[in-house]
Amino acid sequence: MSVQRTGSFRRLWALHLPMAAIVLFALGPYLWMALTSIKQESTLFAPERRLLPAAATLENYVRLFSKTTFLTNLGHSLIVALGTMALGLAVSITAAYAFSRFRFPGRRILMLQFLLINMFPIVLLIIPLFIIMRNVGLLDTHVGLVLAHSTFSIPFATWMMISYFDAIPRTLDEAAMVDGCGPVGAMLRVVLPLTMPGIIATGIYIFITSWNEYLYASVLAGQNVRTLTVAVQTLVGEYEIAWGLLTAAGVVGALPVTVLFMLIQRRLVAGMTQGAVKG
Repeated sequence: MSVQRTGSFRRLWALHLPMAAIVLFALGPYLWMALTSIKQESTLFAPERRLLPAAATLENYVRLFSKTTFLTNLGHSLIVALGTMALGLAVSITAAYAFSRFRFPGRRILMLQFLLINMFPIVLLIIPLFIIMRNVGLLDTHVGLVLAHSTFSIPFATWMMISYFDAIPRTLDEAAMVDGCGPVGAMLRVVLPLTMPGIIATGIYIFITSWNEYLYASVLAGQNVRTLTVAVQTLVGEYEIAWGLLTAAGVVGALPVTVLFMLIQRRLVAGMTQGAVKG
């Protein structure tokens, strides 16, 4: 019994308490943001700073939705993120299946090019993408932002899907083809259902990457398509920062991704670990 107590005590001090401290440190800014968003604007600059609000209020959220276009900006971000996720999954799944299942000339070079794209900062593509979008008339449009976000999300998503497809034995594809399926039929009916956790994990990665992107959204979009990240930046003025609105916007902006993660947490965790196991 004493040995068990000693082991539990050591595990508490060596594992649980350090992990709790790290989690609190990581969640601290988000907690401070959430508490600030429900404080009255007049108390934010009071000489006596308090962590908990003296009287909780939704005034900042009411002002955010009534006096700004934040709700419209939220819709723009949702359209762009969902469009990028749909396009990214369609391209990365088919490309990854081809890389995983077929051997063709230039396969390694193409895979290396997909990897090299992620090694360059996305800011290097701003000017070329701006010129291309202007020439084809896609500046300040949802389609333009979806295509721009796909340039940096598809390469990494393809490598993620390759690892998931490699974990599925090829004998399953061969058995499906013996039963009359072609390569596309084997992929749709056999491989994709087995890699569904990986597809969900890849889709969430693409969605979050597009949802949080700021650089392309600020350069390639304007008044017609202003996403969430650009709208939040406009709350920071040259001489004044609207902290109440800013923190309320941060909380609302984080809610969709947080709720989405909570709904599919099990499938997401399964998808993140599936590609690490070779079947």
